[in-house]
Amino acid sequence: MAGFHDFEPRRAAREQRYRRFRLIPIRILLPNVITLLALCSGVTAIRMATEGRFELAVAAIILATLLDALDGRVARLLKGTSRFGAELDSLADFVNFGVAPAMVVYLWSLQSMKSLGWVVCLALAICCAARLARFNMALDDPDKPAWTGGFFTGVPAPAGAGLALLPMYLGFLGIIDGPTVAPAILLYTAFVGFLMVSQIPTFSGKGSGNRIRRDLVMPAILISVLFVAMLLSYPWIMLSVMAVLYLALLPVGHWRYQKLAAQHEADTADADTELEGGEKPAIEAEKSNDKAD
Repeated sequence: MAGFHDFEPRRAAREQRYRRFRLIPIRILLPNVITLLALCSGVTAIRMATEGRFELAVAAIILATLLDALDGRVARLLKGTSRFGAELDSLADFVNFGVAPAMVVYLWSLQSMKSLGWVVCLALAICCAARLARFNMALDDPDKPAWTGGFFTGVPAPAGAGLALLPMYLGFLGIIDGPTVAPAILLYTAFVGFLMVSQIPTFSGKGSGNRIRRDLVMPAILISVLFVAMLLSYPWIMLSVMAVLYLALLPVGHWRYQKLAAQHEADTADADTELEGGEKPAIEAEKSNDKAD
């Protein structure tokens, strides 16, 4: 009997070894590799900043942003999404768009404000962490209306990192000097942190669809190529323009969200009214049948 009782633990051990050494599809590994490359780029940005190579530091954060936009799309395209990949992506985003921008801005300008500048940079990183945690929680909300998928709550972490680096873009263009205008940069950095944890609805870009009209294919290709060429030729000007346009579109996104919310409430009220109107005749018919009986 002792040998019979030992059979189940042995089989469980064999199954555990099988799960440990079973083959994993490459389509699941590829998005995680891209995420790790983005993480390496974000950490490298911190190293570049400590060495005083601030342009390379900002370029590394921008590269991490591009890789972050790529890994999710590759995972969905290859059907390689996984819980591990989602957790890894969230942790990498905290480093790339919370820790790295805070450290780079601090070393470039806010260290002249000493402890106050460090506190604001800490707040920026903390706001990024809170923003990511709230986003992960929102993914599990089953009662969320479909139309809200076109909006984020607050500024997303990659956009927040890009906004936080706006003073550095202007500094590279010779418009401002980081240490000289450190008080203004401190207030602006605190403002960006507030935008990330705020309840302000912002466009997500997901509602634009995955298809394009046939007659717009060539113009879209030409505009995309022109945009990339301009970004490579005049990176700081283009990044500055993009950051300013994003800030300018925040009120537009809020207005659009409120309009859709009001329309959704009106449609819900109309549906409830129609439902009640359909129930009342049925109730009256039941009452008349009861009286006839």
